[in-house]
Amino acid sequence: MQLRLRTKLTLVMTSLVLLVVAVLSGVFSWQLLEQVLRETNKRTVELAADSFEQVERALTDASNRGWRPESNSAEDIHDYVRYALQSSEGLQAQLKAAIGSPAIYEVSIIDRDGIVLISSDKSQEGKLHLPRTPLSELMQRGFLHQVTVLRGAPRIYEHSSPFKAGGQPFDILVAMSTGLLLDEISPSLRTSGTIVLVAVVISTLLAAVVSRATLAPLRDIAAQLDRISAGQYDAPSPEVKSIGESGDELGLVSRKITQVGQQLRGVHEIFSTMRENMNSVMAGLEDGLLLFTRDSRAVMISPAAEKFLGEPAGQFLGRRVTEIFPPGHPLHDVLHIEGEELSEVAAETELETSEGPRRVSVNVQAIHEGPRRVSVNVQAIQEDGERMGALVTLRDLDSLESINTQLQVSERLAALGRITAGVAHEVKNPLNSMRLWLENLKESLPADQDGASQQAVQVLDKEIDRLDAVVKRFLDFTRPMDIRLEATQLAELLKEVLEVAQPQLLKSNIQLAQLLPIDVPEVYVDRALLKQAVLNLVLNAAEAMPGGGQLRLVLSRRGEMAEITVGDTGKGIPLENRQKIFQLFFTTRPGGSGIGLASTFRIVQLLNGSINFTSEVGQGTTFRIELPLAA
Repeated sequence: MQLRLRTKLTLVMTSLVLLVVAVLSGVFSWQLLEQVLRETNKRTVELAADSFEQVERALTDASNRGWRPESNSAEDIHDYVRYALQSSEGLQAQLKAAIGSPAIYEVSIIDRDGIVLISSDKSQEGKLHLPRTPLSELMQRGFLHQVTVLRGAPRIYEHSSPFKAGGQPFDILVAMSTGLLLDEISPSLRTSGTIVLVAVVISTLLAAVVSRATLAPLRDIAAQLDRISAGQYDAPSPEVKSIGESGDELGLVSRKITQVGQQLRGVHEIFSTMRENMNSVMAGLEDGLLLFTRDSRAVMISPAAEKFLGEPAGQFLGRRVTEIFPPGHPLHDVLHIEGEELSEVAAETELETSEGPRRVSVNVQAIHEGPRRVSVNVQAIQEDGERMGALVTLRDLDSLESINTQLQVSERLAALGRITAGVAHEVKNPLNSMRLWLENLKESLPADQDGASQQAVQVLDKEIDRLDAVVKRFLDFTRPMDIRLEATQLAELLKEVLEVAQPQLLKSNIQLAQLLPIDVPEVYVDRALLKQAVLNLVLNAAEAMPGGGQLRLVLSRRGEMAEITVGDTGKGIPLENRQKIFQLFFTTRPGGSGIGLASTFRIVQLLNGSINFTSEVGQGTTFRIELPLAA
């Protein structure tokens, strides 16, 4: 589950407070336990000393009364001492009072054989005393061991104080119980636990309030960026205006974003105007225009082409030339279609159109060879001397002037691309300045600065990266691509793509099925461009399966071509959208840019490859990229 930034900040602040309170509570508990154990040890020593005084007094009283052992034998001396101790009321009172002391369990006096002579527990007198763990051993152990002992079953520890009477050895034993000791410190521990609970609750509430106040401006800025990305270039909301009027870093960012939005609005208006003009020009033409890519797939068809094709022009977008002009079609033989390519020819034929029989001419060539009364221009489109596609023009005999108009429209579209690139370039300059000032701000923050300030700087950094990515999409698609071809092992490249996409796949709970054999020969491609093109397909497949599914990535060889297959088990592409998916700015995903597939399409064409797809609604979609093998 993806946590919101506000929740993360609250959890971090609460965790820090909890950690501090836990450490302090641990120190308090350690000191409390150490103090109680010292006091208990001191108490046992004092009780042993007091008991010894009572023993001496009992023996003195017995001597004053004229009591003597019957002989000097050890047994008579032992009986004399036992009788004297048991007859002492002072010693009896001392033992009885001792067990009323905190944590004291028992006080006993034993002989050298371990027989209890007198005890605070009358049931033990005359019995053999079983040895117990010395209290000094517990005192010497560490805090964790002491806590473990207290948390376990009650145990008895004792302090031994030996003495001699009548030349015979005896021992005073003062025993303490861990259960009684725990009862003594429990009130203090409960008080400490209550303080910890109250501190955590208060810190959570304060963290929620602070995070809300801190992130409120960033949410407004993010909403402003979302509106700009969605094409809403209107005036910012009052909240964003208030941020922009402030003099802090957030205010500077907000003002820069507003400026970017205004510039993009101007670019959008220019583009919309140019597109409307182009549509108007194409709608007014009597000629049918079909623009084909390098792999002979139609990417643009004018409305007037319907009278030559017999069906709506939109149904042919994305189709190959052999699908538009299949064998048996009147123009198939005239165009000299060989395989999937258009050959440069010049011919005339009779074509049945929606307006009745019409005499047309077909000319597939790079340059028109001179004025003709009836001509159809189908130009080979080249870039840097390399063929990129072909423009087939099915023209009426009287439409020469309209062709010149269409060429002017193409020039205006090219100018639009230059304007867009220029505006995006100007936006990059303030972004770079913002980045430098943000780095200065990071360095100026003290190392021990509170977590909220550090978090705010990180969020600001991410939002600048996001805006930079928006601008970069314009630059990437409008600037001419610098292609650097190199021999590339596709299996290795595809593994790098999966490494980049792995977090998204895990997040979407997508299972990966891959087949990347290393025996597929190398291809000459631009590694960075092809990696981006395949990554676009993989990420689109992941977005098509928000509830999870299976992603298939397969590399294979098809004759002299290497084929990359990217398939998903998502919702599929509706029939009405299949002809539009490679169109620039076409998207069905909220917040999508409509550039990804168009960029992939362009990259594949620049690498002398081809791309196609199959899709079934409810079953999924499979894209296939074919690239020529290295010679």
